Amino acid sequence: MRKIKYTQWALALALTFCLAGKAQTKTTFTGKKGKLTEQQLQRWSHLDLATDSIPGMSVDKMYAELIKNKKGSKVIVAIIDSGVDIEHEDLQSVIWTNKKEIAGNGIDDDKNGFIDDVHGWNFLGNDLHETLEMTRIVKKGDDGSLVYKKAKTAYDKKYAEAMQGKQQVDFILKNDLEVQKHLQKKQYTLDEVKAIETVAPDLMNAKAVMSQILTNAGAKYFEDIEEYRKYVYDQLNYNLNLELDGRKLVGDNPNEIKNTKYGNNIVFGPEKDEALHGTHVAGIVAQTRHNNLGGDGIANTVEIMTIRAVPDGDEYDKDIALAIRYAADNGAKVINGSFGKSFSPNKQWVYDAIKYAEKKDVLFVHAAGNDGLNIDLPENSNFPNDSDDYKTEFAANVITVGAINYKYGPEVITNFSNYGAFNVDVFAPGDEIYATIPNNKYKYLQGTSMASPNVAGVAAMIRSYFPKLSAKQVKQILMSSGNALPENVVVGENKEQKKATEVARSAKMINAYNAFQMAEQWSKNPKAKLKIQG
Repeated sequence: MRKIKYTQWALALALTFCLAGKAQTKTTFTGKKGKLTEQQLQRWSHLDLATDSIPGMSVDKMYAELIKNKKGSKVIVAIIDSGVDIEHEDLQSVIWTNKKEIAGNGIDDDKNGFIDDVHGWNFLGNDLHETLEMTRIVKKGDDGSLVYKKAKTAYDKKYAEAMQGKQQVDFILKNDLEVQKHLQKKQYTLDEVKAIETVAPDLMNAKAVMSQILTNAGAKYFEDIEEYRKYVYDQLNYNLNLELDGRKLVGDNPNEIKNTKYGNNIVFGPEKDEALHGTHVAGIVAQTRHNNLGGDGIANTVEIMTIRAVPDGDEYDKDIALAIRYAADNGAKVINGSFGKSFSPNKQWVYDAIKYAEKKDVLFVHAAGNDGLNIDLPENSNFPNDSDDYKTEFAANVITVGAINYKYGPEVITNFSNYGAFNVDVFAPGDEIYATIPNNKYKYLQGTSMASPNVAGVAAMIRSYFPKLSAKQVKQILMSSGNALPENVVVGENKEQKKATEVARSAKMINAYNAFQMAEQWSKNPKAKLKIQG
């Protein structure tokens, strides 16, 4: 599932209904900039802890001190996601083109099994909205299995939360509409709300509610509420809808891995706006640096291969397996996977694809997930992963990434990020990340979905400038070279205290400068061995 974390609205949902015209609690919104300027916030992941007191990845320092006049080779980074706006002003110059394919002739010129795959492939065709995997399992009926029981429990909990979210967002919008009608405008200011004079009970209550919300959220409320309304309603209308069969639009059998003739070459999908997540992820990796447009990408020597396989809902194992194989077969050296789910009925297909990519020397960078849970515990599984027994890794080319924010200290790990001493390898910036979204726009988003491409970008730089290093070696470098997390950290919504060694194998945060330096040293001395903490 697309893993944008709605942190501001997760807290906004704590808004207690206004009773008798009085708001019971104060709504708190996250994403405050603190001491950062707007310019710093837009690129905080590029800054340096020692110099700027911000736990960024020292990307600027890497470029200034280590790269200078060096030239790297082009590296293809595959973005397996919701699609990418390949026409975006800040991305179009870095989009991968399959030079073996003649565009628009309706022929599979390179005989790779995909017709006119000029910039990648869309495994979802015109499918936009899908169910969660737990919904699919429940829909099949009770077969007496533990998997069904787990899915049913998870589904019931998720459905109850969605209904609560709908109740609360409907309540907010009802009061919003009351104020709109009175002021005769769709957007308004806090001062305008406070100036309302009325004795009408409904309007008095609406005034109190919207005054409170605007005090905390400001003008950003109007954008955020629509995003959150869509999120809540999409859950009920699509993700948790037991009657939905979105796969009809694709026309294949998702439970038949040998059926590979499906999808199309429209890599941003049927509605470009719905490629928001993938476009943002691609921008983190490769949006053009220092061009006075939006933010800056990590890597300046990459080509973005777009593979659309992640709908609004849970991805199908078949699509992910074939997407990984497509990337590996068509030249990608790094794959970014900012997706994940709690159930994976055909996980072996994905495992086999990961091992296939390993043989092709492809690094797979994967988001740890946004549930604030310890994914070392089987009950908190986040698929895909690189261990089926939670004890040993079956592949050496997977690096799993948790998310940090820009406030260094015990709370540097975002409260939404999953963690695990075995199943999470490193942490990287994933809160308030500014990057491209469709139709030449830019936006702050947060989630391990944003942390993963930060690591993919650094990995691409290493593979670009030191192409003889293998995917396994790049993973080792990324894990070994980072800055140490604080010795003691807090994780999850309940701020549980943990040792750094309990939340990630490396107990470190990615650092591009250190990684580049270590890669250069190892390239000069290939027999050197790196020690990984954990």
